[in-house]
Amino acid sequence: MFLVDCGEGTQAQLRRSHIRFSKISHIFISHLHGDHCLGLVGMLSSFGMLGRTAPIHIFAPAELEKVLQLQIDTFCHGLDYPLLFHATETTINKVIYEDHSVEVYSIPLQHRVPCCGFLFREKQGMPHIRRDIVDMYGISVSQINNIKRGMDGVTASGETIDNAQLVYPAEKARSYAYCSDTVYIPTLCGMLEGVDVLYHESTYGKDNEIMARKYMHSTAEQAATVARDAHVGKLLLGHYSARYEDERVLLEEARSVFPDTVLSDEGMVIEV
Repeated sequence: MFLVDCGEGTQAQLRRSHIRFSKISHIFISHLHGDHCLGLVGMLSSFGMLGRTAPIHIFAPAELEKVLQLQIDTFCHGLDYPLLFHATETTINKVIYEDHSVEVYSIPLQHRVPCCGFLFREKQGMPHIRRDIVDMYGISVSQINNIKRGMDGVTASGETIDNAQLVYPAEKARSYAYCSDTVYIPTLCGMLEGVDVLYHESTYGKDNEIMARKYMHSTAEQAATVARDAHVGKLLLGHYSARYEDERVLLEEARSVFPDTVLSDEGMVIEV
């Protein structure tokens, strides 16, 4: 289970969502602004008080390591679990984490401090065996793994059975991209091509485009433009400026460019 950014109040939200702290193993921090990382040391302290022993991996800009270590030395004496820090290069698009089922890529963004987003891409699974057809031809169990890898089957009499008859295609691998605080980047779509779900900040409406450029944020229309140009499946808006009492104005602005857009909200669950 991955946690992306850790602002103040994260622990309370996890409890409201009935997510067990022990399930979180990797934390990805996009940049060093308080609303994205001030909840981190408190949560790490809670992990310790709850008796955690499993490692925690933190992926974040290099500047966070010294700050975090000072906080831990001051407030979190005697943590009984390993804390492993991985400095992310915020200017490079590359794999920063990989296991048997997923790869995580850094996405270079442009903000007032070093900042990157994250792309979570599921690895393509192997096709499924058509057990009824395999049994009908009497193909041995020892061939199953090779058939999943694309090889044909061979019967006991030596007859070759085409691989396409023996398998169902695997489900399409899923992907989710998180684009934290950033000015509009026209070329960003190239790193997001075809993702199933894209979260892209939409701090302002086009009525405040000058403010967006000044503070290096994006408008809802710009977020939708990235989604459209990247041919994503669904766009999630978020990081709204407090000047908008009703964020539906941002939703309408985005949907005029990319119809499959939703407003993200606290506690929302999105199926990928």
